[in-house]
Amino acid sequence: MKTKTLKKNKVNVVTLGCSKNIFDSEVMMAQLKANKFEVEHEAKQDDSEIVIINTCGFIDNAKQESIDTILRYAEAKKDGQVDKVYVTGCLSERYRDELTEEIPEVDAFFGTRELPRLLKTLKADYKHELVGERLLTTPSHFSYFKIAEGCDRPCSFCAIPLMRGKHVSTPIEQLVSNAKSLASQGVKELMLIAQDLTYYGLDLYKKRNLAELVDRLSDVEGIEWIRMHYAFPSGFPMDVLDVMNNRSNVCNYLDMPLQHGSTNMLKAMRRGITREKTEELVDQIRNKVPDIALRTTLISGYPGETEADFQEMYDWVEKSRFDRLGIFTYSHEENTHAFNFTDDVPDQIKRERADAIMELQSGISYELNQKKIGQEFKVLFDRAEGDYFIGRTEYDSPEVDNEVLVKKADAYVRIGDFANVKINSADHYDLYGTVVE
Repeated sequence: MKTKTLKKNKVNVVTLGCSKNIFDSEVMMAQLKANKFEVEHEAKQDDSEIVIINTCGFIDNAKQESIDTILRYAEAKKDGQVDKVYVTGCLSERYRDELTEEIPEVDAFFGTRELPRLLKTLKADYKHELVGERLLTTPSHFSYFKIAEGCDRPCSFCAIPLMRGKHVSTPIEQLVSNAKSLASQGVKELMLIAQDLTYYGLDLYKKRNLAELVDRLSDVEGIEWIRMHYAFPSGFPMDVLDVMNNRSNVCNYLDMPLQHGSTNMLKAMRRGITREKTEELVDQIRNKVPDIALRTTLISGYPGETEADFQEMYDWVEKSRFDRLGIFTYSHEENTHAFNFTDDVPDQIKRERADAIMELQSGISYELNQKKIGQEFKVLFDRAEGDYFIGRTEYDSPEVDNEVLVKKADAYVRIGDFANVKINSADHYDLYGTVVE
């Protein structure tokens, strides 16, 4: 028996995981709205007739969060607080059969490329004329911008190809059109994302074509910042750095997940690169764009990682002095190449190694930030919180990187606007400054 009145044709979309999932949810929401559904993203009130959960299946913690969320809404359905529960995304793609058996309260499970089938289940039409249209869930001045889907890389630890399929690039013309549409809605910053940004164009143009794409996007009026995420190091297209140097609206920022600093581990991970080649690439990038901010992601506790392997990674991080760094503990994923190996590094050791890297990086970040005191930066303001307006420089992406804090008492800035800020003080991950009139 229903315990409350539900709004008919109201859909609550819940998104878990990475920016690629956010993008997919935004596309789905635009299609639903065009079909006369009332749509909310992560609604604060439980009054929606339908809940669609866009899941993550990347590593254990993300999978558990997705399962817990599904169970929460399955229970809400039993209590009459929700009428229909649908699940889509990576976890659903990968474990559909098991989930269907274990959580029968869910009305249907859909894979990562089954949006038309999901819409049909809701008696909605897939509107081809809306290709590229999205309902933004991010602040209106920035947007994640997916340029390709899937991945052809053979990384031993990664289940993404199982969930997202082979690499498929979106044509340049369509992406430029999408960027113009976003700019017309007030978007000023595009964050280019894909499972593998640097593979872009090989399927369509028979060459790595990221440089041409970025160059064309930088011509779009109204787009003031373009930043690149998830660049694979092996086969990195150096010509994209020429575009970065030549175009003022291409941020001097590169997110390049390097995964490890030991050649033994990189070989075991099937990354197609050695530590020596990685160091050479990082040096080449920094020589070509001296002002670049490099962000990377690492893994601790991969099967067979010895204390010597970890020490090699630690020394390499200390030497490399990355501007931004994150680290995951290894997650043993079914049907990956690494699943054939014994997950032989204890969880506590994985965490201790990850903590040691983050403590090292914290000191590096603090030292790099101290050098910014007295300098002026162009800052895009994302939100107001407490006593501060909070923004970012071109060297920082939302949620994962440094933030710039300006006291409300000292100046007024509009959210979504740029302002020049002089940095007065800094700690490990935040910069404090005043607006320069």
